[in-house]
Order: sequence, then C-alpha cells, then structure tokens
Amino acid sequence: MQDTTSRVKPIDERAAAAAPAAETASAKTPEIPATREMPEVPEGLWLSADEQAAWRTFLYATTLLSERFSEALQSAPGIGLTLGEYEILVRLSEAEHGFLRMSELADQVVHSRSRLTHTISRMEKRGLVERVRCAADGRGRQAQLTAEGVAMLDRAAPTHVRSVREHLVDVIGREDLLELGRILGRTLDDDAPVDVRCPSAHEEPAAPC
Repeated sequence: MQDTTSRVKPIDERAAAAAPAAETASAKTPEIPATREMPEVPEGLWLSADEQAAWRTFLYATTLLSERFSEALQSAPGIGLTLGEYEILVRLSEAEHGFLRMSELADQVVHSRSRLTHTISRMEKRGLVERVRCAADGRGRQAQLTAEGVAMLDRAAPTHVRSVREHLVDVIGREDLLELGRILGRTLDDDAPVDVRCPSAHEEPAAPC
C-alpha cells in the first residue's frame, strides 16, 4: 500500500501555514470605527436624508439617461456615434456656416480642450468634421462640419429623438419635462449656450438657420 503521509500536511500544520496569509489580509483591510468624529462644518451644511435622496436620484438618473441616449446612437446600424459626438454635430449644424472655434465648441458641449481635441480627431477620421484655420484671423483652429457630417446627423437624429422620447419625455410627460427645464435653468448662467438655434423639423423657420 502506497504511503501518502509525506504528501498530506497535518491539519494543525495547514492551519499554521494559513495564519500568516489571514493576518496579511487583515492588515490590508482598514478598520472602520463604529463611530467617527465628523469635521467641524458650518451649521446646515450637511444634506438632510430627503435632500440626499433627491441629490442621488438626480445624479443617478442623469448619468443613466446619458448612457441610454449614447447607447441608442452607438448601437444603431450605420451611426455608431457617442452622445458627445452627436452633440458636436448638432452644435456645428446650428452654427453660422457650419463651423465654430474649437474653444467655443468646447464651451458649448462642456468638454475640456484636450477632450474635445481627442473627440474631433476621432470624428475627422470618419470624415464627419475637419479642422481648419480660423477664417476670421487665421489664428487658432475651428471645427468645420462636412457633407458626410450633415448626412450622419440626418441619419442619427430620428434615433436620438426616439430614445429621448422613450426614456424621458414619455416617462415624465411633456409638462414635467418643461418644468424640469425651468428648474435646471436656474442653475445656469444667463449666457449659457442652451438656446435652440434652429426650429424643430415640424415648424416653419422664421429665418434661415
């Protein structure tokens, strides 16, 4: 009969071998005291329970909605845009002559300059936009909408609007949507770039856009 005693550690030896690993894991996990001393802050700074619930609902909902809108565009055949890329096409389409300075475009879509440069580079490779020297003074760069960019926007707009209606407008209703816009508008500066530059497709334009 084969002797296996040399290959099997006694239980107490295995426990002893495992002890250092357990101690190491325990040492890496910080102990959180049951009660903590909070830093001194001005009275009324901390959010109440219902204020925290409202804030977390807002943060979660806006993040989730943005993801859903972006997913609708990215997964649509022949489109494959992120929500940020779609918004860039919209802003350029509404701009006079179809171009904006890179700095102005960054402000309109709430991108850092470096983030916008990266996004525009990606869109350039697809032929949706191009960067050219500013026509006004020859200094700086501006993003210019291309014919392919216009065609892409025309293809993508129905998909985007359907997702906005499905996930937002049809859920909360038109009146609550308008009220939500009024409420959030109070958080913005008076010159925030949120005005609608062109009329909706079903409205007659008052002037060329």
